Amino acid sequence: MKKILLTGAAGFIGSNTATALLERGDLVVGVDNLNDYYDPSRKEANLEEIRKMAPDPGKFIFHKADIRDEAAMEALFAEHGFDVIVHLAAMAGVRASIEDPRLYFDVNLGGTLTLLDAAQRHGQPHFVFASTSSVYGRTKVIPFIESDRADRPLAPYPASKRAAELLGYSYFHLYEQSFTALRFFTVYGPRGRPDMMAYLVLDNIFFGKEVPLYNNGQMHRDWTYVDDIVQGVVAAADQPMGYEIINLGRGQPTLLADFVRLIEGHAGKRSSLTDRPMPAADMEYTYANVDRAKELLGYAPRVTVEQGVRAFWRWYQGAVLGSTNS
Repeated sequence: MKKILLTGAAGFIGSNTATALLERGDLVVGVDNLNDYYDPSRKEANLEEIRKMAPDPGKFIFHKADIRDEAAMEALFAEHGFDVIVHLAAMAGVRASIEDPRLYFDVNLGGTLTLLDAAQRHGQPHFVFASTSSVYGRTKVIPFIESDRADRPLAPYPASKRAAELLGYSYFHLYEQSFTALRFFTVYGPRGRPDMMAYLVLDNIFFGKEVPLYNNGQMHRDWTYVDDIVQGVVAAADQPMGYEIINLGRGQPTLLADFVRLIEGHAGKRSSLTDRPMPAADMEYTYANVDRAKELLGYAPRVTVEQGVRAFWRWYQGAVLGSTNS
């Protein structure tokens, strides 16, 4: 059994990761500030699902706290003596980061610094950091590979994540802090954030929410089901490797327009998305080379896009449509 600090535990990937860690018997100390980037009630529902699904709910300890709060983080580290930090908490969203870049750097870089500093005072637990494929920008290296320079981010969000990766290297160099940065590709699935494309398409269909379809859907994304991402996160938590950067994606890009059609097929209704030009901060293509993940983590994504969309649709029916009909 490992004692794991899991930041962002109430969020999309965080809550799914908590469930996976608890199922194998780890003690998980979850931290989340339950901010209002999207409705906090969705995060509260995620926490309730974690507790219901846990074989031993007593092994999930939740603290409502902000990773930038040095005193709160210091107290947690002193109390628990963590074996691993799985740091998923962040301000997410490429386009939203353009509106408030200071907040994104304060949370994504400053919060990571707070955790790294606390780790130095409390046994240097292995540090797993959630990064993003957006750090690659409009690279010409296809598929995206970790050896790419990744030094041309298109918005403050990926810039803040790349900066945190580099900060992790500094702590590895100076203090031998084990640090693994996982670059997530386009993640979707149950408990997804309401600002993510799969969720938005269904909100458009069932609630008439206006949703843009950039470049008429002629953009490729390496859609990766959340269970496959979690598999990689858990494997990374088990294997301190010094300093590593590892892609986690499916390695099979899908056209956005085709992804939308899959969702419509399961919903049995057409969406009415609004065609918009591709924003300056967006990328036409994401495509993960996952050779390093396979070699170092035994990573093997299993869920096809068709299977993943079906699973997300089933979850949406219960979590969103079910709640509106009750």
